[in-house]
Amino acid sequence: MRTDDDRRGASSYTIRPAAESDLPALTEIYNHYVVNSSITFDVRPLTVEERRPWFDEHAPTGPHRMLVALGNANACVGYATSSRWRPKAAYDTTVEVSIYCHPDVVGHGCGTRLYSELFAALGEEDVHAIVAGVSLPNPASIALHEHFGFRSVGVFNQVGRKFGKLWDVEWFQRPLRLPARTA
Repeated sequence: MRTDDDRRGASSYTIRPAAESDLPALTEIYNHYVVNSSITFDVRPLTVEERRPWFDEHAPTGPHRMLVALGNANACVGYATSSRWRPKAAYDTTVEVSIYCHPDVVGHGCGTRLYSELFAALGEEDVHAIVAGVSLPNPASIALHEHFGFRSVGVFNQVGRKFGKLWDVEWFQRPLRLPARTA
């Protein structure tokens, strides 16, 4: 039996830890959203070298990691990260997640595969809570996060200015280990 993800092509993605050679593609994917959307509050495209410190904050293992999705011809078509949420040590068991997919694969299961693999990998880490911020409106991102058990915990109103407009950010949270579902 085929699942919705199979029909959308999710099974055709290879997921692996990010490598330094992915940085140009990761930067290109990110810059698309910098220029064309409000889902990130960077206001100008970044160079590969400007993105390097962000890249270096992630490792192949541990709570702060980055996974990439490879599509046709092993091209990088998306990534998901778990990053330090706040710098104080008491927050070390909480990570903030983020996900970006090439516009050509949005809606084809890439994000679902990336988050599935990321959360499974984090299961071996000392992580208790996962948070995510979503600039509004963004129904696709909200649906993805809700699919993975995130619940809205509040909205920060008009906290980012981009394209001459003030944007709201809705914050979501879930425990790493979701309670078992009962029938």
